[in-house]
Parts: sequence; structure tokens; C-alpha cells
Amino acid sequence: MTSTTPIRRVNALYRVSTTKQVDINKDDIPMQRIACREFAQRNGWTITREFEEKGVSGFKVSAEDRDAIQELKDCALRKEFDILLVFMFDRLGRIENETPFVLQWFAEHNVEVWSVNEGQQRFENHVDKLMNYIRFWQASGESEKTSIRVKTRLQQMTSEGIYTGGGVPYGYHLIYNGRKNKKGAEMRDLAVEPTEAEVVRRVFRMTIEEGCGAFQVADTLNKEGIRTHKGAEFQSGLIKRMLTNELYRGFIVNGEVRSERIEALQIISDAMYLQAQEILKSRSERSDAKRAVAMSNRSSALLSGNIFCMHCGCRLTTSRYRNAYVDDDGETRYYGYGRYVCYHRSRGLNDCDGASVYNAEKIDAAVMVVMRQIFDNIGGCPQEEQIQNAYKNMITENHRMQKTMSESLKKDKKQLEMLRTEIGKVLLGDSLYNSEDLQLAIQTIKERITETEEKLGLLKDEEVQKKLVSESILPAYQQFRSWAEEFEDAPFIVKKRIASQLFSRVEVGKGYRLRMEMNMTYRQFCEDWNGEGKISTIG
Repeated sequence: MTSTTPIRRVNALYRVSTTKQVDINKDDIPMQRIACREFAQRNGWTITREFEEKGVSGFKVSAEDRDAIQELKDCALRKEFDILLVFMFDRLGRIENETPFVLQWFAEHNVEVWSVNEGQQRFENHVDKLMNYIRFWQASGESEKTSIRVKTRLQQMTSEGIYTGGGVPYGYHLIYNGRKNKKGAEMRDLAVEPTEAEVVRRVFRMTIEEGCGAFQVADTLNKEGIRTHKGAEFQSGLIKRMLTNELYRGFIVNGEVRSERIEALQIISDAMYLQAQEILKSRSERSDAKRAVAMSNRSSALLSGNIFCMHCGCRLTTSRYRNAYVDDDGETRYYGYGRYVCYHRSRGLNDCDGASVYNAEKIDAAVMVVMRQIFDNIGGCPQEEQIQNAYKNMITENHRMQKTMSESLKKDKKQLEMLRTEIGKVLLGDSLYNSEDLQLAIQTIKERITETEEKLGLLKDEEVQKKLVSESILPAYQQFRSWAEEFEDAPFIVKKRIASQLFSRVEVGKGYRLRMEMNMTYRQFCEDWNGEGKISTIG
């Protein structure tokens, strides 16, 4: 009788961490497939199924979330194969506290686990189990170190102003710069694309000067046939991302890492960028009472979106009153005027005791007078150099105080260590202190150290804040002066935009009493005129 060798059924698994490895890297899927098929043929095995995982990290993705692993387990439970074959065991995963048990699970279900390069993984004794764990502990460590190295290098490249890949923002294109990577391939850098850069500037101008929203900007560009890099129409989401992209200021940002300013990449001035952020922040306020910028620029009222009832605090809406009359010649003529309406008062929705309707032209004219007074007196503000020097002096003084406190803290910590050495002497009776005095001295110096550390922390926080303010104050001041220069000749829509940014809140009450609160950024330039608020009465 002739005996026959049973067919050994094999399921093979091929995995790569990134989709880029599928065709070009040494451990790509085609190479793994060829190696596994040759290995199975040499051993007389039959590959019945092959599983592929493309772009799946064995270090970051749990086996529970990997469809291939779960399907292989189902096949094992149905006894559909005898051997699980991989190119290397780390293709099954690199998670040290999980992957060893995945291999062990297959072995416990009568499936042999083989690697082309490392042979069979057995679980016959404690040594086998230990070696299994060590293998994946090493693989996990290598993945973690690789991840750290890549992240660190990307951060270094970003801080050096080097383009590290990803989508090219609108307004830029890539150029070859003569540099090569480790593989000898030429590297490319970002450069401003002049035609698109002008569109970027226009997006910012429409947002700041015309009060257009993202949808309105996108719609305008699309109607003019302007398209994105990929030939698609602009969407409001893309416009919002453009308005918050610091690359337009000349800074490459990658996570928390930010490069020094690269002048060649700057498209938008700091002043324009910061103005856009103020507008976006105000528009995104969830509380209607906090929002200071109108959601639409279509209203003909100067303060639409930024005027409130002094009595109930609710935002006033804008409307247009229109009436008709017949003149002496029998012709029908129309007249109208803008109104600010307290919707809650007019509908009896609260107990507001103010007026229901205010004449918008009357209020707007009064606000314009105040704005002219502010801009006429702009010459009384300190010059840019004085402002810059003032902040430099404040930061210098902060550094001096930090240095003094750090030295004091160092001395106190040294003294604390000396007092602690006295504890042993007290126990032996060799110290000048008794136990109560030593305990009190240690407690006192500990409290002093804690207090100094807290003050030092506050100083460091204050330094960060002062640096942030010093970076934004000059652009804001330059904007302030430009408003003063352009105000009289500016079209109404620009005056409206200036009013929305100059005043954080305008309130109106009975008798046309007005209270105008300036934006904090500009109030510091005008404390002599406005202080915390300004109340005026118009007849």
C-alpha cells in the first residue's frame, strides 16, 4: 500500500506600513509574495489564500482593527488552513504587548506560524515564549525609535524653513533648488506663484475691506472662472483654511513647530493676517451677544451686526422703512430710511423698557463723528519706535526679575539641602539646632521656595504674553494709522468694516444715548479719548 503525504494548506499574509511601499521599497508586497510562494514550493506546501494589507501600521493599528487578522482567525476556527506564512514575523504586527499573543493564539488553534526569514515560531516551552516576546519587544522599540527619528527630523526641517511634503497651498508652487536627499533624488522647495498670490491677497481684501464671508468669496472667484490647483471650484472651507494659513505670512508651520519668517514666501502682511483672524474669531463666536462682526455685509447700516439695546442687551436688527405719498402733481413718490430694531422689545419677548425702533441714519452719523474725532487725534499716539521700545523695555525688565528670582531660588535650594544635612546631626546631638527649630527653618524655606517658583512661573507666562502682544501691536497700530488716513475718502463698505473692528460693542438707549466700547487692541492707543467706554447724547 502506498501512503500519501497530506497537503499542507497555507494562508499567506503580506503587509506594508505605507502605500508608497507597494511598488518601490525593498519590503514591498510583490517581493513578499514572490518570497513566500518560493518558500512554500520548496517545502511542498500549497498556498490556498493570500491576504494583503496596504498602508497598515503594525505598530499603531491593533490586531482587533485589522480585517486581515480577524479573517485569518475566522479561517483558523473553521480549520481551513494549516500554516500561516509571512515574510517576517513583524508583518503580523509590532505591538509588544499584543502581537506575541496573536502568534500564540494561532499556535493554540493548531496553525503553525512560519516566517520565510526566521523559520517556525514554536511554543513548546517557556524559552520559546520568552523568545517570542523578545522578538516583538525589539520590533516595537525599533518602530518607536524610527517614529521619533522621523518626527524629530521633520521638526528640524520645518524650523529650518524646509518644505517637508504634503499638499502645496494655493499661492505657491514647487521648484527644484539643487539639493538632493539621501537617495540622490532632487528636492524641491516652495516658491510664490505670482498669479495665485494676487488671488490670495484678494481673498484677504474681500474678507477685511468688503466684509465678505467665505461662501461669498468662493462664489465670486468661481463666477470669474478662477480655479484651485486641481482645476476645481473654490469651496468656503478652502477659503477659511487660506485665511488661517500662516504660510502666507512667511512661516512654515508643522504641528507646534514654526520656522523663522521666510521673506521670499510672504504674500500677506502681518496687519492683514491679524485683521482676518479677528474677523474670523468674531464670526465664529457661538454666543450671538459676543459676536461683533456682521454675518453679512449687505446691510446699508453702518453698525449692522454690532449694535445692541442698552436696556435689555439684545442685538438690534436692521430694516428699511419705506412709505409712499402723492405730491402736488399727483405723482406717487417714495421715501425711506434705515432702522435699528429691538426685536425682543417690538415682539414683547422680554421686559425691555427701551424704544422699539431707532433711526439708523441718526445713530450712524453720531458714530461717524466719534470716529472722525478718534482719527483726527491719531497724532497724539506714540510713534511706532516708542511702542516697540516700550515693549522691549518691559521684556528686558521681566528678564531681569527672572534672573534675580532664579538666583534667589538657587540659594534657597542650596540652603534647604544644608538644613537637611543637619537632621542627622540633631539625632546625634551634634547640631546647633534643636529638632523644633530645624523643622521650622526647613518649613519656612520650603514655603519661600514654593512662593518663588510660583512667581517665576508667572513671570515666564507674562514674558510669553508680552512677546505675543509685541508681535501683534505694531501691525495693529499700523492698521490704526492707515484707517485714519483713508477714512474720509473710503467707500461706505470700508467705513462699515472699520467701525466693526474699531468698536467691540455699540449700545443705544432712549433719547439716542450711545455707549461705544472700543476694541481692546485699539483702546490702548486712545485711553485719553475713550477709556472704558464713551457715552454721548444726540438730540
